Amino acid sequence: MNTARDVRLGLRIAAVIGACGVVTSAQTPPTPIVGAVASYDVQPGDSLVSLGARWGVDWIALASENGLRPGAALTPGQALTIDGRHIAPDSAADGIVINVPQRMLFVIDRAAVVVAFPIAAGRADWQTPLGTFELETKEINPTWDVPVSIQREMANRGVRVLTRVLPGPENPLGDRWMGLKGAGIGLHGTNVPSSIYRFATHGCIRLHPDDARALFERVSVGMMVRIIYAAVLVTVMGGHVWIEVHPDPYRRAGDLRRAAEARIAALGATGAVDPQLVSRCLARPSGRPCDVSHAGGR
Repeated sequence: MNTARDVRLGLRIAAVIGACGVVTSAQTPPTPIVGAVASYDVQPGDSLVSLGARWGVDWIALASENGLRPGAALTPGQALTIDGRHIAPDSAADGIVINVPQRMLFVIDRAAVVVAFPIAAGRADWQTPLGTFELETKEINPTWDVPVSIQREMANRGVRVLTRVLPGPENPLGDRWMGLKGAGIGLHGTNVPSSIYRFATHGCIRLHPDDARALFERVSVGMMVRIIYAAVLVTVMGGHVWIEVHPDPYRRAGDLRRAAEARIAALGATGAVDPQLVSRCLARPSGRPCDVSHAGGR
């Protein structure tokens, strides 16, 4: 059986950038689409939600593409196809790029994506700040000093108000913390891995524990971190035009069709796309790339 670790290892050996933190070799040329379509054998304890969180895939789309009901229980050994592809945002600058609607984090080195991770971003009522920030601190086994605003939320919910959480399995920060200067937030692990690939935080960027550790080893204090908001991504690869559409939880994306058409025009690809396929992709924000070229159909 293929465990998630086995699948990611296989992709790493093939030098394919994967949505679960698969690293490309230094010789691999830049590609606008990272990740791969992989076969996966269900393991005990897996669910559509947990697999979607781990791979950076909408769990409802994962169910649909495998002919399952959204609430279907999975059986150990069951074979699934997981489409973990994503269009990488444009970036001329090295460092970290986080796209909030996409719920993905990319590490850029010499204009190429070298690693990508699914993340959880801020809730619609507690938004992740956008802008360019500097990675200010790195800490192993952090203590969480609970902000007063979150203490108030605890009180309003009628749960025990915490002021400080020491390192350990109950710490929501996990065992890695990377703070951003002037942002009031950080990048960190979690004790609830199933919350990844959701809008679920108080503004911080939350990663799966394994991914938080991997990112921690790759980044350094002083690195630039850009947090952007792009609900529609478009690229051209292999002579085909691809669009990736995501939800707009903060209501900041504006007219998605206009954004898609502007990006297609900027790429000089207006004549290459099928308008009906573009409309279909925009109507179903599945979070994975759709081939909208004439005769594309995906």
